[in-house]
Amino acid sequence: MDLGIDGKVAIVTGGSDGIGLATAQRLAQEGARVVIAARRQSVLERAAAQIVAAGGHAHAVVADVTRPADVERLVAATIERFANIDIVINNAGTSSAKPFEEVSDQAWGEDLDLKLFGAIRTTRAALPHLRRSRGRVVNITTPGGKQPGAGSLPTSVSRAAGIALTKAMSKDLAPYGILVNTVCVGLIKSGQHARGAVARGVSLDDHYRALGSGVPLGRVGEAAEVASVIAFLVSNAASYVTGTSINVDGGSSGVV
Repeated sequence: MDLGIDGKVAIVTGGSDGIGLATAQRLAQEGARVVIAARRQSVLERAAAQIVAAGGHAHAVVADVTRPADVERLVAATIERFANIDIVINNAGTSSAKPFEEVSDQAWGEDLDLKLFGAIRTTRAALPHLRRSRGRVVNITTPGGKQPGAGSLPTSVSRAAGIALTKAMSKDLAPYGILVNTVCVGLIKSGQHARGAVARGVSLDDHYRALGSGVPLGRVGEAAEVASVIAFLVSNAASYVTGTSINVDGGSSGVV
Protein backbone atom coordinates (compact mmCIF):
# COMPACT_ATOMS: atom_id res chain seq x y z
CA MET A 1 0.00 0.00 0.00
CA ASP A 2 1.29 3.45 -0.89
CA LEU A 3 1.39 5.39 2.37
CA GLY A 4 1.69 8.72 0.61
CA ILE A 5 4.76 9.91 2.50
CA ASP A 6 7.21 9.84 -0.39
CA GLY A 7 9.13 13.13 -0.31
CA LYS A 8 7.84 14.12 3.13
CA VAL A 9 10.34 15.42 5.69
CA ALA A 10 10.41 13.82 9.13
CA ILE A 11 12.26 14.60 12.35
CA VAL A 12 12.78 11.61 14.65
CA THR A 13 14.20 12.32 18.10
CA GLY A 14 15.98 9.49 19.84
CA GLY A 15 16.65 8.27 16.32
CA SER A 16 20.01 6.57 16.76
CA ASP A 17 18.75 3.14 17.85
CA GLY A 18 15.74 1.13 18.98
CA ILE A 19 12.29 2.37 18.06
CA GLY A 20 13.62 5.69 16.78
CA LEU A 21 16.02 4.10 14.32
CA ALA A 22 13.43 1.52 13.20
CA THR A 23 10.96 4.34 12.59
CA ALA A 24 13.47 6.41 10.65
CA GLN A 25 14.34 3.36 8.55
CA ARG A 26 10.69 2.60 7.81
CA LEU A 27 9.88 6.19 6.87
CA ALA A 28 12.96 6.33 4.64
CA GLN A 29 11.89 3.09 2.96
CA GLU A 30 8.59 4.79 2.15
CA GLY A 31 10.48 7.68 0.52
CA ALA A 32 10.53 10.20 3.36
CA ARG A 33 13.55 12.39 3.98
CA VAL A 34 14.52 11.75 7.59
CA VAL A 35 16.43 13.83 10.10
CA ILE A 36 17.45 11.79 13.13
CA ALA A 37 18.51 13.42 16.38
CA ALA A 38 20.22 12.00 19.46
CA ARG A 39 22.99 12.85 21.88
CA ARG A 40 25.70 10.33 20.91
CA GLN A 41 27.37 11.49 17.71
CA SER A 42 29.12 8.27 16.69
CA VAL A 43 26.00 6.12 17.16
CA LEU A 44 23.83 8.71 15.44
CA GLU A 45 26.08 9.03 12.40
CA ARG A 46 26.29 5.25 12.11
CA ALA A 47 22.49 5.06 12.11
CA ALA A 48 22.20 7.70 9.39
CA ALA A 49 24.80 5.84 7.32
CA GLN A 50 22.73 2.65 7.59
CA ILE A 51 19.68 4.43 6.23
CA VAL A 52 21.63 5.98 3.36
CA ALA A 53 23.28 2.65 2.53
CA ALA A 54 19.80 1.14 2.21
CA GLY A 55 18.90 3.79 -0.36
CA GLY A 56 17.17 6.29 1.90
CA HIS A 57 17.63 9.99 2.58
CA ALA A 58 18.88 10.71 6.10
CA HIS A 59 20.66 13.48 7.94
CA ALA A 60 22.05 13.26 11.47
CA VAL A 61 21.89 16.18 13.90
CA VAL A 62 23.40 15.80 17.35
CA ALA A 63 20.86 17.32 19.72
CA ASP A 64 19.69 17.00 23.31
CA VAL A 65 15.96 17.73 23.56
CA THR A 66 16.40 18.94 27.15
CA ARG A 67 18.33 21.92 25.74
CA PRO A 68 16.13 24.50 23.99
CA ALA A 69 19.03 25.78 21.86
CA ASP A 70 19.69 22.25 20.58
CA VAL A 71 16.05 21.85 19.59
CA GLU A 72 16.04 25.14 17.72
CA ARG A 73 19.24 24.11 15.96
CA LEU A 74 17.68 20.75 15.03
CA VAL A 75 14.72 22.42 13.38
CA ALA A 76 16.92 24.99 11.64
CA ALA A 77 19.21 22.24 10.31
CA THR A 78 16.19 20.33 8.98
CA ILE A 79 14.89 23.38 7.13
CA GLU A 80 18.34 24.17 5.78
CA ARG A 81 18.74 20.61 4.51
CA PHE A 82 15.23 19.76 3.27
CA ALA A 83 13.30 23.09 3.29
CA ASN A 84 10.25 21.70 5.07
CA ILE A 85 8.92 19.67 8.01
CA ASP A 86 5.93 17.37 7.58
CA ILE A 87 6.35 14.89 10.42
CA VAL A 88 7.66 15.03 13.99
CA ILE A 89 8.23 11.82 15.95
CA ASN A 90 8.87 12.60 19.62
CA ASN A 91 10.69 9.45 20.68
CA ALA A 92 13.54 10.65 22.93
CA GLY A 93 13.40 9.00 26.34
CA THR A 94 14.69 6.26 28.61
CA SER A 95 13.06 3.92 31.10
CA SER A 96 13.15 5.08 34.71
CA ALA A 97 11.06 3.03 37.11
CA LYS A 98 11.35 2.96 40.90
CA PRO A 99 9.05 3.00 43.94
CA PHE A 100 7.74 6.42 44.98
CA GLU A 101 9.99 6.81 48.02
CA GLU A 102 13.13 6.21 45.96
CA VAL A 103 12.55 8.96 43.37
CA SER A 104 14.35 12.22 44.12
CA ASP A 105 13.31 15.70 43.03
CA GLN A 106 16.20 15.64 40.58
CA ALA A 107 15.01 12.37 39.02
CA TRP A 108 11.46 13.73 38.71
CA GLY A 109 12.72 16.87 37.02
CA GLU A 110 15.08 15.08 34.64
CA ASP A 111 12.42 12.59 33.53
CA LEU A 112 9.79 15.23 32.85
CA ASP A 113 12.35 17.45 31.13
CA LEU A 114 13.37 14.67 28.75
CA LYS A 115 10.08 12.97 27.97
CA LEU A 116 7.43 15.67 28.38
CA PHE A 117 9.24 18.93 27.77
CA GLY A 118 11.36 17.35 25.04
CA ALA A 119 8.18 16.67 23.07
CA ILE A 120 6.84 20.13 23.87
CA ARG A 121 10.02 21.89 22.74
CA THR A 122 10.44 19.92 19.54
CA THR A 123 6.83 20.27 18.42
CA ARG A 124 6.71 23.96 19.31
CA ALA A 125 9.91 24.69 17.37
CA ALA A 126 8.60 22.81 14.33
CA LEU A 127 5.07 24.21 14.55
CA PRO A 128 5.37 27.06 12.00
CA HIS A 129 6.49 24.51 9.41
CA LEU A 130 3.91 21.89 10.45
CA ARG A 131 1.19 24.50 9.97
CA ARG A 132 2.27 25.10 6.39
CA SER A 133 2.48 21.38 5.62
CA ARG A 134 -0.61 20.32 7.62
CA GLY A 135 1.73 17.88 9.25
CA ARG A 136 1.69 14.97 11.67
CA VAL A 137 3.02 14.55 15.21
CA VAL A 138 3.44 11.22 16.97
CA ASN A 139 4.43 11.12 20.63
CA ILE A 140 5.91 7.87 21.92
CA THR A 141 4.55 6.95 25.37
CA THR A 142 3.69 3.73 27.23
CA PRO A 143 0.56 1.93 28.43
CA GLY A 144 1.89 2.61 31.94
CA GLY A 145 0.80 6.19 31.44
CA LYS A 146 -2.79 4.92 31.43
CA GLN A 147 -2.40 2.14 34.00
CA PRO A 148 0.53 2.83 36.35
CA GLY A 149 1.91 -0.07 38.32
CA ALA A 150 3.94 -0.31 41.49
CA GLY A 151 7.52 0.84 41.13
CA SER A 152 6.80 2.67 37.88
CA LEU A 153 7.87 6.20 38.80
CA PRO A 154 8.70 8.67 37.40
CA THR A 155 8.12 7.17 33.93
CA SER A 156 4.42 6.39 34.38
CA VAL A 157 3.70 9.99 35.37
CA SER A 158 5.75 11.58 32.57
CA ARG A 159 4.10 9.22 30.07
CA ALA A 160 0.63 10.03 31.43
CA ALA A 161 1.50 13.68 30.88
CA GLY A 162 2.58 12.82 27.32
CA ILE A 163 -0.76 11.16 26.64
CA ALA A 164 -2.63 14.20 27.99
CA LEU A 165 -0.37 16.47 25.95
CA THR A 166 -1.27 14.49 22.84
CA LYS A 167 -4.99 14.92 23.38
CA ALA A 168 -4.73 18.64 24.17
CA MET A 169 -2.40 19.33 21.23
CA SER A 170 -4.72 17.46 18.87
CA LYS A 171 -7.53 19.84 19.79
CA ASP A 172 -5.43 23.00 19.52
CA LEU A 173 -3.73 22.05 16.27
CA ALA A 174 -6.73 20.54 14.44
CA PRO A 175 -7.69 23.91 12.89
CA TYR A 176 -4.32 23.85 11.09
CA GLY A 177 -4.91 20.34 9.78
CA ILE A 178 -2.17 18.94 12.03
CA LEU A 179 -2.83 15.43 13.34
CA VAL A 180 -1.41 14.45 16.74
CA ASN A 181 -1.42 10.91 18.12
CA THR A 182 0.50 8.76 20.59
CA VAL A 183 1.79 5.22 20.38
CA CYS A 184 1.91 3.53 23.78
CA VAL A 185 4.77 1.06 23.59
CA GLY A 186 5.10 -2.08 25.71
CA LEU A 187 8.00 -4.53 25.93
CA ILE A 188 10.15 -4.09 22.81
CA LYS A 189 13.60 -5.48 22.07
CA SER A 190 16.21 -2.78 22.56
CA GLY A 191 19.80 -2.03 23.36
CA GLN A 192 18.71 -1.17 26.88
CA HIS A 193 17.43 -4.72 27.37
CA ALA A 194 20.61 -6.14 25.87
CA ARG A 195 22.74 -4.15 28.31
CA GLY A 196 20.52 -5.29 31.17
CA ALA A 197 20.99 -8.95 30.20
CA VAL A 198 24.77 -8.51 30.19
CA ALA A 199 24.66 -6.83 33.60
CA ARG A 200 22.69 -9.75 35.02
CA GLY A 201 24.89 -12.35 33.39
CA VAL A 202 22.12 -14.03 31.37
CA SER A 203 21.84 -14.66 27.66
CA LEU A 204 19.75 -12.22 25.66
CA ASP A 205 17.51 -15.03 24.41
CA ASP A 206 16.81 -16.18 27.97
CA HIS A 207 16.18 -12.59 29.02
CA TYR A 208 13.63 -12.02 26.26
CA ARG A 209 12.05 -15.42 26.85
CA ALA A 210 11.48 -14.55 30.50
CA LEU A 211 10.04 -11.14 29.67
CA GLY A 212 7.86 -12.53 26.91
CA SER A 213 6.29 -15.12 29.20
CA GLY A 214 4.21 -12.37 30.77
CA VAL A 215 2.93 -11.00 27.45
CA PRO A 216 -0.38 -12.41 26.10
CA LEU A 217 1.20 -12.91 22.66
CA GLY A 218 4.03 -14.78 24.37
CA ARG A 219 6.96 -12.71 23.15
CA VAL A 220 8.73 -9.38 23.32
CA GLY A 221 7.96 -7.10 20.38
CA GLU A 222 10.28 -5.87 17.64
CA ALA A 223 11.07 -2.20 17.10
CA ALA A 224 10.00 -2.60 13.47
CA GLU A 225 6.50 -3.53 14.63
CA VAL A 226 6.19 -0.20 16.43
CA ALA A 227 7.62 1.59 13.39
CA SER A 228 4.88 0.13 11.20
CA VAL A 229 2.17 1.61 13.43
CA ILE A 230 3.91 4.98 13.44
CA ALA A 231 4.21 4.89 9.65
CA PHE A 232 0.47 4.26 9.41
CA LEU A 233 -0.32 7.22 11.67
CA VAL A 234 1.69 9.64 9.53
CA SER A 235 0.29 8.22 6.29
CA ASN A 236 -2.63 9.23 4.12
CA ALA A 237 -4.45 6.14 5.39
CA ALA A 238 -4.76 7.81 8.83
CA SER A 239 -6.05 11.15 7.54
CA TYR A 240 -9.02 11.15 9.96
CA VAL A 241 -7.15 9.89 13.03
CA THR A 242 -6.09 12.43 15.64
CA GLY A 243 -6.02 12.71 19.41
CA THR A 244 -5.88 8.97 19.89
CA SER A 245 -3.54 6.47 21.55
CA ILE A 246 -2.64 3.06 20.19
CA ASN A 247 -1.21 0.34 22.44
CA VAL A 248 1.59 -1.65 20.81
CA ASP A 249 2.24 -4.06 23.65
CA GLY A 250 1.25 -7.57 22.61
CA GLY A 251 -1.97 -7.27 24.60
CA SER A 252 -0.26 -6.63 27.95
CA SER A 253 -2.18 -3.57 29.02
CA GLY A 254 -5.43 -3.94 30.95
CA VAL A 255 -6.78 -0.74 29.41
CA VAL A 256 -7.58 0.26 25.83
